[in-house]
This record gives sequence, structure tokens and C-alpha cells, in this order.
Amino acid sequence: QVQLVESGGGLVQPGGSLRLSCAASSSIFSFNAMGWYRQAPGKQRELVATITRGGGTGYGDSVKGRFTISRDIPKSTVYLQMNTLKPEDTAVYYCNAQSGFSNYWGQGTQVTVSS
Repeated sequence: QVQLVESGGGLVQPGGSLRLSCAASSSIFSFNAMGWYRQAPGKQRELVATITRGGGTGYGDSVKGRFTISRDIPKSTVYLQMNTLKPEDTAVYYCNAQSGFSNYWGQGTQVTVSS
């Protein structure tokens, strides 16, 4: 069973930065893609960023230019660098991994942007 463990969330002031980490229990090459999603209270879960097996990346419109997804293959870890954070970025952030017809999720990590 694949496990994804997120870390790095917390409270940050507007304009600040955070880096989230997602450690996978298997090689990230075993997945077609990995990514980050987020869900704010009362809202649907939305795509934040993805990275494919080949290294291609994609971003949600609201985070383009501010967030960067990357990976460390030997550590089986995917990162989300979040800069210029805004209060509307407040949400639970979930790591996701897709392999064939299987879809795996981490437990989520809370990010709160507030002064």
C-alpha cells in the first residue's frame, strides 16, 4: 500500500513563504504523476500543481508565478515551494500520486496565511 506523508504546513503572514514536502513510500517513478491539491472550508478540492514522471509541471491559475513544484528522486519526495502567500491560499494541502487507475492521497497539512 502506497503511503504519502506531507509536512511543512503552518501559520505564515501574507507575503511570506512556506515549503511543503511529500514523502512517498515507493519510488516516485512508479507513479504517472504526483501533485498537490488544496481544500478550503466550504470549497471543493482544487488542483495546485502537478509533476509528471517525465518532469513536466502544471499549475492552477491562482498560483502560477508564485508556487513551484519540484522533486528529489533519490528521496522519493515532492516539494511545493509557496511564495508571496495570500490569505486566500489558506487551506488543507494534500499530496496526490497517480498510478494507472489508482489514486493515492496523503493525510493533508494545514496552511494558514494570516496576519
